[in-house]
Amino acid sequence: MMCLESDGVGTGVGSQGCIPGAEERGLETLPGRMNPNSLDVKAVELESESSKPDKEYSWKRSSVTAAGILSVGNVLNYLDRYTVAGVLLDIQQHFGVKDSGAGLLQTVFICSFMVAAPIFGYLGDRFNRKVILSSGIFFWSAITFSSSFIPKKYFWLLVLSRGLVGIGEASYSTIAPTIIGDLFTKNTRTLMLSVFYFAIPLGSGLGYITGSSVKQVAGDWRWALRVSPVLGIITGTLLLIFVPTAKRGHAEQLKGSSWIRDMRGLIKNRSYVFSSLATSTVSFATGALGMWIPLYLYRAQVVQKAVEPCNIPPCSTKDSLIFGAITCLTGFLGVIIGAGATKWCRRKTQRADPLVCAVGMLGSAIFICLVFVAAKTSIVAAYICIFAGETLLFSNWAITADMLMYVVIPTRRATAVALQSFTSHLLGDAGSPYMIGFISDLIQQNTSKSPVWEFLSLGYALMLCPFVVVLGGMFFLATALFFLEDREKAEKLVNQLMMPATAVKV
Repeated sequence: MMCLESDGVGTGVGSQGCIPGAEERGLETLPGRMNPNSLDVKAVELESESSKPDKEYSWKRSSVTAAGILSVGNVLNYLDRYTVAGVLLDIQQHFGVKDSGAGLLQTVFICSFMVAAPIFGYLGDRFNRKVILSSGIFFWSAITFSSSFIPKKYFWLLVLSRGLVGIGEASYSTIAPTIIGDLFTKNTRTLMLSVFYFAIPLGSGLGYITGSSVKQVAGDWRWALRVSPVLGIITGTLLLIFVPTAKRGHAEQLKGSSWIRDMRGLIKNRSYVFSSLATSTVSFATGALGMWIPLYLYRAQVVQKAVEPCNIPPCSTKDSLIFGAITCLTGFLGVIIGAGATKWCRRKTQRADPLVCAVGMLGSAIFICLVFVAAKTSIVAAYICIFAGETLLFSNWAITADMLMYVVIPTRRATAVALQSFTSHLLGDAGSPYMIGFISDLIQQNTSKSPVWEFLSLGYALMLCPFVVVLGGMFFLATALFFLEDREKAEKLVNQLMMPATAVKV
Protein backbone atom coordinates (compact mmCIF):
# COMPACT_ATOMS: atom_id res chain seq x y z
CA MET A 1 0.00 0.00 0.00
CA MET A 2 1.33 3.48 -0.91
CA CYS A 3 0.32 6.52 1.18
CA LEU A 4 0.32 10.04 -0.27
CA GLU A 5 0.10 13.44 1.26
CA SER A 6 -2.37 15.78 -0.44
CA ASP A 7 -3.31 19.42 -0.30
CA GLY A 8 -6.94 18.30 -0.14
CA VAL A 9 -7.95 19.76 -3.45
CA GLY A 10 -9.70 17.35 -5.83
CA THR A 11 -7.86 14.23 -4.70
CA GLY A 12 -10.76 12.24 -3.43
CA VAL A 13 -8.56 10.63 -0.77
CA GLY A 14 -8.57 13.26 1.93
CA SER A 15 -5.68 15.19 3.33
CA GLN A 16 -3.64 12.03 3.66
CA GLY A 17 -4.66 8.78 2.07
CA CYS A 18 -3.48 5.46 0.88
CA ILE A 19 -3.95 3.85 -2.50
CA PRO A 20 -4.24 0.09 -2.16
CA GLY A 21 -1.94 -1.92 -4.48
CA ALA A 22 -0.20 1.16 -5.77
CA GLU A 23 3.19 -0.35 -4.96
CA GLU A 24 2.51 -3.38 -7.12
CA ARG A 25 0.95 -1.79 -10.16
CA GLY A 26 2.63 1.63 -10.20
CA LEU A 27 1.25 5.07 -9.69
CA GLU A 28 -1.54 6.30 -11.94
CA THR A 29 -1.03 9.96 -12.86
CA LEU A 30 -2.61 12.33 -15.32
CA PRO A 31 0.08 11.86 -17.98
CA GLY A 32 -0.10 8.11 -17.59
CA ARG A 33 1.27 5.21 -15.60
CA MET A 34 4.68 5.60 -13.89
CA ASN A 35 6.55 2.46 -12.86
CA PRO A 36 9.02 2.91 -10.01
CA ASN A 37 11.49 0.57 -11.77
CA SER A 38 11.63 2.95 -14.71
CA LEU A 39 13.04 5.65 -12.47
CA ASP A 40 16.30 3.74 -12.12
CA VAL A 41 16.59 3.24 -15.88
CA LYS A 42 15.95 6.91 -16.58
CA ALA A 43 18.46 7.90 -13.91
CA VAL A 44 21.12 5.77 -15.59
CA GLU A 45 20.25 7.26 -19.00
CA LEU A 46 20.44 10.79 -17.61
CA GLU A 47 23.78 10.03 -15.98
CA SER A 48 25.07 8.56 -19.26
CA GLU A 49 23.92 11.59 -21.24
CA SER A 50 25.48 13.97 -18.72
CA SER A 51 28.82 12.19 -19.08
CA LYS A 52 28.81 12.54 -22.88
CA PRO A 53 29.97 16.19 -22.90
CA ASP A 54 32.88 15.27 -20.63
CA LYS A 55 33.91 12.41 -22.92
CA GLU A 56 33.60 14.60 -26.01
CA TYR A 57 35.66 17.34 -24.37
CA SER A 58 38.32 14.81 -23.35
CA TRP A 59 38.44 13.39 -26.90
CA LYS A 60 38.70 16.85 -28.46
CA ARG A 61 41.45 17.83 -26.08
CA SER A 62 43.46 14.68 -26.78
CA SER A 63 42.90 15.13 -30.52
CA VAL A 64 44.18 18.72 -30.45
CA THR A 65 47.18 17.60 -28.39
CA ALA A 66 47.87 14.85 -30.91
CA ALA A 67 47.65 17.30 -33.83
CA GLY A 68 50.09 19.59 -32.02
CA ILE A 69 52.63 16.81 -31.47
CA LEU A 70 52.29 15.64 -35.07
CA SER A 71 52.86 19.21 -36.28
CA VAL A 72 55.98 19.54 -34.11
CA GLY A 73 57.25 16.29 -35.62
CA ASN A 74 56.68 17.71 -39.09
CA VAL A 75 58.69 20.81 -38.13
CA LEU A 76 61.58 18.57 -37.10
CA ASN A 77 61.42 16.56 -40.33
CA TYR A 78 61.91 19.68 -42.42
CA LEU A 79 64.36 21.25 -39.98
CA ASP A 80 66.59 18.21 -40.41
CA ARG A 81 66.10 18.22 -44.17
CA TYR A 82 67.20 21.84 -44.67
CA THR A 83 69.93 22.00 -42.04
CA VAL A 84 72.19 20.61 -44.76
CA ALA A 85 71.20 23.48 -47.09
CA GLY A 86 72.06 25.95 -44.30
CA VAL A 87 75.67 24.74 -44.24
CA LEU A 88 75.94 23.74 -47.91
CA LEU A 89 78.88 26.03 -48.69
CA ASP A 90 80.83 24.58 -45.76
CA ILE A 91 80.07 21.04 -46.92
CA GLN A 92 81.35 21.90 -50.40
CA GLN A 93 84.54 23.34 -48.95
CA HIS A 94 85.05 20.47 -46.49
CA PHE A 95 84.54 17.61 -48.94
CA GLY A 96 85.77 19.47 -52.03
CA VAL A 97 82.67 18.89 -54.19
CA LYS A 98 81.15 21.03 -56.94
CA ASP A 99 77.56 22.19 -57.39
CA SER A 100 76.41 18.91 -58.92
CA GLY A 101 77.90 16.93 -56.02
CA ALA A 102 76.25 19.20 -53.45
CA GLY A 103 72.92 18.89 -55.24
CA LEU A 104 73.28 15.11 -55.09
CA LEU A 105 72.78 15.21 -51.30
CA GLN A 106 69.20 16.43 -51.65
CA THR A 107 68.48 14.33 -54.73
CA VAL A 108 69.48 11.06 -53.04
CA PHE A 109 67.46 12.03 -49.98
CA ILE A 110 64.33 12.66 -52.04
CA CYS A 111 64.79 9.54 -54.19
CA SER A 112 64.88 7.27 -51.15
CA PHE A 113 61.99 9.26 -49.67
CA MET A 114 59.76 8.76 -52.69
CA VAL A 115 60.59 5.04 -53.02
CA ALA A 116 59.78 4.43 -49.36
CA ALA A 117 56.60 6.54 -49.32
CA PRO A 118 54.29 4.03 -51.11
CA ILE A 119 55.53 1.24 -48.84
CA PHE A 120 54.70 3.24 -45.73
CA GLY A 121 51.38 4.24 -47.30
CA TYR A 122 50.46 0.56 -47.62
CA LEU A 123 51.59 -0.15 -44.06
CA GLY A 124 49.81 2.93 -42.73
CA ASP A 125 46.46 1.75 -44.06
CA ARG A 126 46.84 -1.64 -42.39
CA PHE A 127 49.05 -1.50 -39.28
CA ASN A 128 49.59 0.61 -36.16
CA ARG A 129 50.39 4.07 -37.47
CA LYS A 130 51.70 5.40 -34.16
CA VAL A 131 54.41 2.74 -33.96
CA ILE A 132 55.43 3.31 -37.59
CA LEU A 133 55.71 7.08 -37.06
CA SER A 134 57.79 6.89 -33.90
CA SER A 135 60.06 4.20 -35.37
CA GLY A 136 60.71 6.41 -38.39
CA ILE A 137 61.64 9.37 -36.19
CA PHE A 138 64.00 7.28 -34.05
CA PHE A 139 65.62 5.84 -37.20
CA TRP A 140 66.37 9.12 -38.99
CA SER A 141 67.51 10.74 -35.73
CA ALA A 142 70.13 8.03 -35.22
CA ILE A 143 71.35 8.23 -38.84
CA THR A 144 71.58 12.04 -38.86
CA PHE A 145 73.55 12.08 -35.61
CA SER A 146 75.95 9.41 -36.93
CA SER A 147 76.51 11.30 -40.20
CA SER A 148 78.04 14.23 -38.31
CA PHE A 149 81.15 12.10 -37.66
CA ILE A 150 81.90 11.14 -41.30
CA PRO A 151 85.53 11.94 -42.32
CA LYS A 152 86.18 14.21 -45.30
CA LYS A 153 87.46 11.29 -47.42
CA TYR A 154 84.04 9.62 -47.44
CA PHE A 155 81.63 12.03 -49.09
CA TRP A 156 79.80 9.04 -50.57
CA LEU A 157 79.00 7.93 -47.03
CA LEU A 158 77.36 11.30 -46.31
CA VAL A 159 75.30 10.87 -49.49
CA LEU A 160 74.27 7.37 -48.37
CA SER A 161 73.30 8.63 -44.91
CA ARG A 162 71.01 11.25 -46.45
CA GLY A 163 69.33 8.47 -48.41
CA LEU A 164 68.69 6.51 -45.21
CA VAL A 165 67.33 9.64 -43.51
CA GLY A 166 64.89 9.99 -46.42
CA ILE A 167 63.51 6.51 -45.67
CA GLY A 168 62.88 7.43 -42.04
CA GLU A 169 61.20 10.73 -42.87
CA ALA A 170 59.00 9.10 -45.53
CA SER A 171 57.13 7.20 -42.82
CA TYR A 172 56.16 10.44 -41.12
CA SER A 173 55.15 12.60 -44.07
CA THR A 174 53.00 9.80 -45.48
CA ILE A 175 51.08 8.72 -42.39
CA ALA A 176 50.81 11.73 -40.07
CA PRO A 177 48.28 13.70 -42.21
CA THR A 178 45.95 10.68 -42.32
CA ILE A 179 45.81 10.54 -38.52
CA ILE A 180 44.75 14.19 -38.45
CA GLY A 181 42.21 13.42 -41.16
CA ASP A 182 40.72 10.69 -38.95
CA LEU A 183 40.68 12.81 -35.79
CA PHE A 184 38.82 15.79 -37.29
CA THR A 185 36.24 16.63 -39.96
CA LYS A 186 35.18 19.58 -42.11
CA ASN A 187 36.39 23.05 -41.04
CA THR A 188 38.25 21.77 -37.99
CA ARG A 189 40.18 19.36 -40.19
CA THR A 190 41.05 22.22 -42.56
CA LEU A 191 42.37 24.24 -39.63
CA MET A 192 44.44 21.39 -38.20
CA LEU A 193 45.88 20.48 -41.59
CA SER A 194 46.78 24.16 -42.08
CA VAL A 195 48.74 24.04 -38.83
CA PHE A 196 50.38 20.76 -39.84
CA TYR A 197 51.46 22.04 -43.24
CA PHE A 198 52.58 25.38 -41.86
CA ALA A 199 55.24 23.23 -40.22
CA ILE A 200 56.83 22.70 -43.65
CA PRO A 201 58.01 26.28 -44.27
CA LEU A 202 58.55 26.81 -40.54
CA GLY A 203 60.75 23.73 -40.29
CA SER A 204 62.54 24.59 -43.54
CA GLY A 205 63.30 28.10 -42.32
CA LEU A 206 64.42 26.85 -38.92
CA GLY A 207 66.68 24.37 -40.73
CA TYR A 208 68.59 27.23 -42.37
CA ILE A 209 68.66 29.19 -39.12
CA THR A 210 69.72 26.21 -37.00
CA GLY A 211 72.40 25.10 -39.45
CA SER A 212 74.01 28.52 -39.80
CA SER A 213 73.62 29.57 -36.14
CA VAL A 214 74.93 26.35 -34.58
CA LYS A 215 77.84 26.33 -37.01
CA GLN A 216 78.70 29.89 -36.08
CA VAL A 217 78.51 29.23 -32.32
CA ALA A 218 80.36 25.89 -32.39
CA GLY A 219 82.81 26.85 -35.13
CA ASP A 220 82.13 23.54 -36.89
CA TRP A 221 79.31 22.82 -39.36
CA ARG A 222 79.00 19.21 -38.15
CA TRP A 223 77.43 20.32 -34.86
CA ALA A 224 74.46 21.57 -36.90
CA LEU A 225 73.61 17.93 -37.68
CA ARG A 226 73.43 17.03 -33.99
CA VAL A 227 70.53 19.27 -32.97
CA SER A 228 67.53 17.72 -34.75
CA PRO A 229 68.30 14.12 -33.64
CA VAL A 230 68.00 15.06 -29.94
CA LEU A 231 64.70 16.84 -30.55
CA GLY A 232 63.55 13.94 -32.71
CA ILE A 233 64.00 11.39 -29.91
CA ILE A 234 61.95 13.57 -27.56
CA THR A 235 59.15 14.06 -30.11
CA GLY A 236 59.02 10.37 -30.98
CA THR A 237 58.57 9.51 -27.31
CA LEU A 238 55.80 12.10 -26.87
CA LEU A 239 54.08 10.72 -29.95
CA LEU A 240 53.98 7.22 -28.49
CA ILE A 241 52.55 8.48 -25.21
CA PHE A 242 50.02 11.16 -26.17
CA VAL A 243 48.78 10.49 -29.72
CA PRO A 244 45.59 8.37 -29.59
CA THR A 245 45.16 5.35 -31.83
CA ALA A 246 42.42 6.73 -34.08
CA LYS A 247 40.64 4.22 -36.27
CA ARG A 248 40.92 4.71 -40.02
CA GLY A 249 37.84 6.58 -41.11
CA HIS A 250 36.96 7.15 -37.43
CA ALA A 251 35.04 10.34 -38.19
CA GLU A 252 33.07 8.65 -40.96
CA GLN A 253 32.97 5.09 -39.49
CA LEU A 254 34.09 3.21 -42.62
CA LYS A 255 35.61 -0.13 -43.53
CA GLY A 256 38.54 -0.46 -45.92
CA SER A 257 38.95 -2.15 -49.30
CA SER A 258 41.76 -3.97 -51.10
CA TRP A 259 44.96 -2.18 -52.13
CA ILE A 260 44.42 -2.89 -55.84
CA ARG A 261 40.92 -1.43 -55.67
CA ASP A 262 42.30 1.62 -53.86
CA MET A 263 44.91 2.21 -56.58
CA ARG A 264 42.36 1.86 -59.35
CA GLY A 265 40.10 4.36 -57.63
CA LEU A 266 42.92 6.89 -57.23
CA ILE A 267 44.11 6.61 -60.83
CA LYS A 268 40.55 7.22 -62.08
CA ASN A 269 40.20 10.24 -59.78
CA ARG A 270 41.02 13.14 -62.14
CA SER A 271 41.09 15.79 -59.42
CA TYR A 272 43.58 13.70 -57.48
CA VAL A 273 45.76 13.09 -60.55
CA PHE A 274 45.93 16.75 -61.63
CA SER A 275 46.47 18.03 -58.08
CA SER A 276 49.29 15.49 -57.68
CA LEU A 277 50.93 16.78 -60.85
CA ALA A 278 50.52 20.32 -59.51
CA THR A 279 52.20 19.41 -56.22
CA SER A 280 55.06 17.95 -58.27
CA THR A 281 55.75 21.38 -59.72
CA VAL A 282 55.62 22.91 -56.23
CA SER A 283 58.13 20.31 -55.03
CA PHE A 284 60.38 21.01 -58.02
CA ALA A 285 60.47 24.72 -57.27
CA THR A 286 60.78 24.52 -53.48
CA GLY A 287 63.45 21.81 -53.71
CA ALA A 288 65.59 23.78 -56.15
CA LEU A 289 65.08 27.23 -54.63
CA GLY A 290 65.49 25.98 -51.08
CA MET A 291 68.78 24.30 -51.93
CA TRP A 292 70.38 27.01 -54.07
CA ILE A 293 68.94 30.47 -53.32
CA PRO A 294 71.18 31.24 -50.29
CA LEU A 295 74.28 30.29 -52.31
CA TYR A 296 72.99 32.24 -55.33
CA LEU A 297 72.52 35.41 -53.26
CA TYR A 298 75.95 34.94 -51.68
CA ARG A 299 77.52 34.77 -55.15
CA ALA A 300 75.54 37.87 -56.15
CA GLN A 301 77.10 39.78 -53.25
CA VAL A 302 80.57 38.56 -54.24
CA VAL A 303 80.01 39.98 -57.74
CA GLN A 304 78.76 43.25 -56.24
CA LYS A 305 81.90 43.39 -54.00
CA ALA A 306 79.67 43.39 -50.91
CA VAL A 307 81.42 40.31 -49.42
CA GLU A 308 84.72 38.54 -49.92
CA PRO A 309 84.85 35.07 -51.52
CA CYS A 310 85.02 32.22 -48.98
CA ASN A 311 87.76 29.67 -49.64
CA ILE A 312 88.18 28.25 -46.12
CA PRO A 313 85.23 27.31 -43.84
CA PRO A 314 83.43 28.44 -41.77
CA CYS A 315 81.85 30.75 -44.35
CA SER A 316 79.35 33.58 -43.92
CA THR A 317 75.96 32.55 -42.49
CA LYS A 318 74.07 35.79 -43.15
CA ASP A 319 72.21 34.69 -46.29
CA SER A 320 71.11 31.37 -44.77
CA LEU A 321 69.81 33.19 -41.68
CA ILE A 322 67.90 35.77 -43.71
CA PHE A 323 66.48 33.19 -46.10
CA GLY A 324 65.48 30.96 -43.18
CA ALA A 325 63.68 33.82 -41.42
CA ILE A 326 61.89 34.76 -44.65
CA THR A 327 60.83 31.14 -45.19
CA CYS A 328 59.36 30.91 -41.68
CA LEU A 329 57.43 34.16 -42.04
CA THR A 330 56.20 33.52 -45.58
CA GLY A 331 55.09 30.03 -44.57
CA PHE A 332 52.97 31.48 -41.80
CA LEU A 333 51.52 34.19 -44.03
CA GLY A 334 51.03 31.78 -46.92
CA VAL A 335 48.97 29.33 -44.85
CA ILE A 336 46.84 32.15 -43.40
CA ILE A 337 46.32 33.84 -46.77
CA GLY A 338 45.56 30.54 -48.49
CA ALA A 339 43.06 29.42 -45.85
CA GLY A 340 41.44 32.87 -45.65
CA ALA A 341 41.19 33.27 -49.42
CA THR A 342 39.70 29.79 -49.78
CA LYS A 343 37.12 30.42 -47.06
CA TRP A 344 36.08 33.70 -48.69
CA CYS A 345 36.01 32.27 -52.22
CA ARG A 346 33.87 29.31 -51.14
CA ARG A 347 31.04 31.81 -50.72
CA LYS A 348 31.38 32.65 -54.41
CA THR A 349 32.17 29.27 -55.95
CA GLN A 350 32.43 25.64 -54.89
CA ARG A 351 35.61 25.32 -56.95
CA ALA A 352 37.42 27.77 -54.67
CA ASP A 353 40.13 25.36 -53.45
CA PRO A 354 41.86 24.58 -56.78
CA LEU A 355 41.26 28.10 -58.14
CA VAL A 356 42.99 29.74 -55.16
CA CYS A 357 45.93 27.37 -55.65
CA ALA A 358 46.14 28.23 -59.35
CA VAL A 359 46.16 31.98 -58.74
CA GLY A 360 48.83 31.57 -56.06
CA MET A 361 51.06 29.57 -58.38
CA LEU A 362 50.78 31.96 -61.32
CA GLY A 363 51.44 34.97 -59.09
CA SER A 364 54.42 33.24 -57.50
CA ALA A 365 56.01 32.58 -60.90
CA ILE A 366 56.09 36.32 -61.65
CA PHE A 367 57.95 37.20 -58.45
CA ILE A 368 60.39 34.28 -58.80
CA CYS A 369 61.35 35.60 -62.23
CA LEU A 370 61.94 39.04 -60.74
CA VAL A 371 64.37 37.58 -58.18
CA PHE A 372 66.96 36.91 -60.89
CA VAL A 373 66.51 40.38 -62.37
CA ALA A 374 66.81 42.16 -59.03
CA ALA A 375 69.77 40.12 -57.71
CA LYS A 376 72.08 41.63 -60.33
CA THR A 377 71.80 45.10 -58.79
CA SER A 378 70.04 44.93 -55.41
CA ILE A 379 70.05 42.13 -52.82
CA VAL A 380 67.29 43.89 -50.85
CA ALA A 381 65.01 43.93 -53.90
CA ALA A 382 65.79 40.25 -54.49
CA TYR A 383 64.76 39.41 -50.93
CA ILE A 384 61.50 41.34 -51.38
CA CYS A 385 60.70 39.32 -54.50
CA ILE A 386 61.58 36.09 -52.67
CA PHE A 387 59.23 37.11 -49.85
CA ALA A 388 56.30 37.70 -52.20
CA GLY A 389 57.01 34.63 -54.34
CA GLU A 390 57.32 32.24 -51.40
CA THR A 391 54.19 33.59 -49.72
CA LEU A 392 52.11 32.84 -52.80
CA LEU A 393 53.84 29.50 -53.37
CA PHE A 394 53.23 28.35 -49.79
CA SER A 395 49.57 29.39 -49.84
CA ASN A 396 48.50 26.15 -51.55
CA TRP A 397 50.06 23.49 -49.28
CA ALA A 398 47.25 23.12 -46.74
CA ILE A 399 44.59 23.63 -49.42
CA THR A 400 46.00 20.80 -51.54
CA ALA A 401 45.94 18.44 -48.55
CA ASP A 402 42.37 19.44 -47.77
CA MET A 403 41.30 18.83 -51.40
CA LEU A 404 42.68 15.32 -51.12
CA MET A 405 40.54 14.72 -48.02
CA TYR A 406 37.45 15.81 -49.98
CA VAL A 407 37.95 13.70 -53.11
CA VAL A 408 39.47 10.57 -51.49
CA ILE A 409 37.57 8.35 -49.05
CA PRO A 410 39.17 7.98 -45.56
CA THR A 411 40.22 4.32 -45.84
CA ARG A 412 42.53 4.97 -48.79
CA ARG A 413 43.95 8.34 -47.69
CA ALA A 414 47.31 6.99 -46.50
CA THR A 415 47.75 5.29 -49.86
CA ALA A 416 46.66 8.50 -51.63
CA VAL A 417 49.11 10.63 -49.65
CA ALA A 418 51.89 8.12 -50.29
CA LEU A 419 51.22 7.95 -54.03
CA GLN A 420 50.98 11.73 -54.26
CA SER A 421 54.21 12.05 -52.32
CA PHE A 422 55.91 9.55 -54.62
CA THR A 423 54.71 11.38 -57.74
CA SER A 424 55.56 14.86 -56.48
CA HIS A 425 59.07 13.83 -55.48
CA LEU A 426 59.69 11.74 -58.59
CA LEU A 427 58.73 14.59 -60.90
CA GLY A 428 59.76 17.36 -58.48
CA ASP A 429 62.52 17.74 -55.95
CA ALA A 430 64.07 14.31 -56.50
CA GLY A 431 65.86 15.70 -59.51
CA SER A 432 65.59 19.48 -59.33
CA PRO A 433 68.52 20.21 -56.91
CA TYR A 434 70.88 17.99 -58.87
CA MET A 435 69.52 19.24 -62.20
CA ILE A 436 70.11 22.87 -61.24
CA GLY A 437 73.64 22.08 -60.05
CA PHE A 438 74.37 20.06 -63.19
CA ILE A 439 73.17 22.85 -65.51
CA SER A 440 75.21 25.37 -63.52
CA ASP A 441 78.37 23.26 -63.83
CA LEU A 442 77.69 22.69 -67.53
CA ILE A 443 77.47 26.44 -68.20
CA GLN A 444 80.65 27.11 -66.20
CA GLN A 445 82.57 24.51 -68.21
CA ASN A 446 81.89 26.49 -71.39
CA THR A 447 82.81 29.88 -69.91
CA SER A 448 85.75 31.44 -68.14
CA LYS A 449 86.13 30.55 -64.46
CA SER A 450 85.21 33.69 -62.52
CA PRO A 451 82.88 34.83 -59.71
CA VAL A 452 80.69 36.52 -62.32
CA TRP A 453 80.06 33.32 -64.24
CA GLU A 454 79.57 31.30 -61.04
CA PHE A 455 76.76 33.71 -60.22
CA LEU A 456 75.27 33.89 -63.72
CA SER A 457 75.43 30.15 -64.39
CA LEU A 458 73.51 29.34 -61.23
CA GLY A 459 70.97 32.08 -62.03
CA TYR A 460 70.40 30.76 -65.54
CA ALA A 461 69.87 27.25 -64.15
CA LEU A 462 67.39 28.51 -61.53
CA MET A 463 65.36 30.31 -64.23
CA LEU A 464 63.84 26.91 -64.97
CA CYS A 465 61.82 27.15 -61.73
CA PRO A 466 59.27 29.88 -62.65
CA PHE A 467 58.35 28.08 -65.87
CA VAL A 468 57.67 24.89 -63.92
CA VAL A 469 55.55 26.89 -61.43
CA VAL A 470 53.41 28.23 -64.30
CA LEU A 471 52.85 24.65 -65.42
CA GLY A 472 51.67 23.89 -61.88
CA GLY A 473 49.11 26.68 -62.13
CA MET A 474 47.74 25.06 -65.26
CA PHE A 475 47.40 21.73 -63.46
CA PHE A 476 45.42 23.36 -60.65
CA LEU A 477 43.08 24.92 -63.23
CA ALA A 478 42.56 21.44 -64.68
CA THR A 479 41.80 20.19 -61.16
CA ALA A 480 39.06 22.83 -60.86
CA LEU A 481 37.27 21.33 -63.86
CA PHE A 482 36.73 17.96 -62.15
CA PHE A 483 36.77 18.88 -58.44
CA LEU A 484 33.01 19.00 -57.83
CA GLU A 485 32.32 15.79 -59.72
CA ASP A 486 35.04 13.84 -57.89
CA ARG A 487 33.98 15.21 -54.51
CA GLU A 488 30.41 14.06 -55.15
CA LYS A 489 31.65 10.60 -56.15
CA ALA A 490 33.67 10.35 -52.92
CA GLU A 491 30.63 11.32 -50.84
CA LYS A 492 28.47 8.71 -52.56
CA LEU A 493 31.10 6.04 -52.02
CA VAL A 494 31.34 6.96 -48.35
CA ASN A 495 27.57 6.53 -48.02
CA GLN A 496 27.73 3.15 -49.76
CA LEU A 497 30.46 1.94 -47.43
CA MET A 498 28.48 3.11 -44.39
CA MET A 499 25.27 1.28 -45.41
CA PRO A 500 26.34 -2.30 -44.51
CA ALA A 501 27.55 -1.20 -41.08
CA THR A 502 24.27 0.62 -40.48
CA ALA A 503 22.28 -2.41 -41.53
CA VAL A 504 24.16 -4.59 -39.06
CA LYS A 505 23.52 -2.18 -36.24
CA VAL A 506 19.80 -2.06 -37.00
